[in-house]
Amino acid sequence: MCLLAPAGRAEAAEARRRFEIAPKPYAEALIDLAVQANVSLLGASACGAGGGAGLSGDYSLAEALTRVLAGAPCSWRIVDAQTVRIVAAAPVEHAAPPPVTLVTEVLVTARRRSERLDTLPAGVSVISGEQLFATGAVDVRDTAGQLVGVLMTNLGPGRDKLLMRGLSDGAFTGRARSTVSTYLDDAPINYNAPDPDLRLTDVERVETVRGPQGALYGSGALAGVYRIVTNKPDPERLSGGLQVVAANTQGGSPSYETEGYLNLPLVQDRAALRLVAYYDDQGGYLDDVSLRLSNVDSTSRAGGRLALRVALGDRWTLDIAGAGQRLESRDTQYTTLQNAPGRRANQVREASNNNFAQGAVSLRGELGWADLTASTSYVQHDYASLYDASASSFSSEIGADLGVYSEAARIRRVVQDVVLTSTGAGTLDWLAGIYGSLSQERTPSSLDVSATSAITPSAAAVKTPAKLVRVYNEERRDHLHELAVYGEGTWRFAPGWSASAGARVFDSELKVRSVIVGTPPTQPRDVDENRSFSGLSSKLSVQYEFADGPLVYGLFSEGFRPGGVNSTNFLTVHSQRTTFEPDKLENFEIGAKGRFLDRRLVVRVATFFDLWSNIQSDQYRASGLAYTANVGDAEVRGLEAEAAYEWPFGLSVQANALFTTPRFTRTNPDFASRLGSGLPGAPRASGGLLARYDRPLPADLTLRLVGQASVVGPARLTFDPTLSARTDTVIDAELLAEVVARRWSASLFVTNPADSSSNTFAYGNPFTFGQVRQVTPQRPRTVGVRLAAAF
Repeated sequence: MCLLAPAGRAEAAEARRRFEIAPKPYAEALIDLAVQANVSLLGASACGAGGGAGLSGDYSLAEALTRVLAGAPCSWRIVDAQTVRIVAAAPVEHAAPPPVTLVTEVLVTARRRSERLDTLPAGVSVISGEQLFATGAVDVRDTAGQLVGVLMTNLGPGRDKLLMRGLSDGAFTGRARSTVSTYLDDAPINYNAPDPDLRLTDVERVETVRGPQGALYGSGALAGVYRIVTNKPDPERLSGGLQVVAANTQGGSPSYETEGYLNLPLVQDRAALRLVAYYDDQGGYLDDVSLRLSNVDSTSRAGGRLALRVALGDRWTLDIAGAGQRLESRDTQYTTLQNAPGRRANQVREASNNNFAQGAVSLRGELGWADLTASTSYVQHDYASLYDASASSFSSEIGADLGVYSEAARIRRVVQDVVLTSTGAGTLDWLAGIYGSLSQERTPSSLDVSATSAITPSAAAVKTPAKLVRVYNEERRDHLHELAVYGEGTWRFAPGWSASAGARVFDSELKVRSVIVGTPPTQPRDVDENRSFSGLSSKLSVQYEFADGPLVYGLFSEGFRPGGVNSTNFLTVHSQRTTFEPDKLENFEIGAKGRFLDRRLVVRVATFFDLWSNIQSDQYRASGLAYTANVGDAEVRGLEAEAAYEWPFGLSVQANALFTTPRFTRTNPDFASRLGSGLPGAPRASGGLLARYDRPLPADLTLRLVGQASVVGPARLTFDPTLSARTDTVIDAELLAEVVARRWSASLFVTNPADSSSNTFAYGNPFTFGQVRQVTPQRPRTVGVRLAAAF
């Protein structure tokens, strides 16, 4: 059964393009159709596993859907110029939802257009929104164990770095650009800032593409891209959902979460509004014996999104979106007292915040000969941290017994990206784009000290200074302009064979102005530096797809990060460290992927060899102040693999693993005389395992059991071979049991069931790092309940 497009979509349905779809099951044929039509597809699984119709020729979208689904137990509807919905022909209103398996074929946009996951010549992984909910994953850290090669540092919420493939430039954040580019839909949201730790509420999927992506994504994608794809407004259906969570951590404070979304059609088939809101409060579990405070490390997060989608005629769609989040951590999460686990003795509460706001406008449509996507975004990102600097060399030199160091960043960034993609199927596909960005960053920092302290009971702290005097202050402003032109083409030159080539030509200009004042030994000075960078990043691949589906590929890709300027220091920065130079990564990769055993087994594997030259790394001086240096060159050999299998009785299992062997080939003598083994913050081995079982129950209910675990091997924390700071082997685990009805669910979960306390990150304070052992233990065993409802 197939329905024709509604009258309001006649023009979109009649635009003709070339389709080439081999005979295959309905769901897979629909995915090919969506790729070739460059549209989003909702509900392909509603057609079941049957089918076998193919398609070849020039058709409108409506004609193609009608022919592919002839005789299918499903219907179709063109929602707007970018979306097609598939629904079962005769839905059963009160049946329990069928299990959604881990072994599914999905569409991804990792290469800036809709493509099948298993036809991409690159390391790409996806977590669906349904799997995010089933596993209780609410932020980037929760997804890491489900994505091969994805890791995060653990300095604290809103202060962490995202890593891929073990390509770590160090465990600290500073002025070096992030090695992983994070996107919210079509817009980049980070530069050199820590990950904003956005809550993954009402998200359609999370995509990762690993390895350098300089040709398509530019200088922020040296190790890969992490993309959050949100659910879009639906002009056909009024819908909404609400979720609440309550949990208790052993030895700590309780935690609470609530989130909800509402989809409001405004004009039938033409316009809709989608609203998202959330709040969570994660209870602390560490104590500060000096301040006489318990559970100091609590964190609150509040945010939301608003999205408006409007159909402009029948071939164009306008999306307007806004997102905002405020994250506040009341203290850091490391300990220093070896004989008292879970405790430390600071004189200052080391609070931090990370506040993020974004506005974005995207226009998509058909030009006849190509599809156009034009997106503009504005990001406002503010974050700040306090540190106990009482043990700093500066404080000691002037005889102060209390020091408070404050650092902050206020980033404003505008990005414009316009992309043209070819339409339909043929021997040649192409993509071309132009990119521009303008960013302004203000980064004040200061050190305040006091020679005397008074004991004053307070809810915020017990030790408070009698009087603080500012002895160091820096006001720095950075202005960065970037412009790039990029493109990629794919040529299907023989049956099963295709080759792709891409390149990005870029130019950037950085202006830095800084004023530093203070009392001796601070040396007051002004910094005025201009730097410019230009170049080309390229990409080449060749692949062969067998008739029964498996694919093998070879890939070469490049990544690049521009250089910058160092200014922060009590004394004048040494001339050799005033600036840091660009670094570059070249990736050589061979991979294979496919589906086997009646398509119940999916396997993806890749081996890679990376050459990383002039590695940038954010470091700390002995004084505790940060700078960025080029440490040397390295080569990294690696193997990554992921697999998933689905049994017919409702059990699905997926696993992933990454193994790397880095080796330094050159040491920059201006940085150090020698380097330690391995890249800091990156273990040589990591992996994850996820199992899920769905079983029907009476009364149209379903029992869902989920178990997951991730393993991250030990790693050094610095390039310095004389420092012993290392993380432990860390095993994170979670168990979840849930009862699911059509409109509601209730679950019980436990994280860290073994109550492990391994050292996840051997760092917390730059002013005592290397002087005392800093340990970041795992969050203790936490038990919670979750209730969710939708309409």
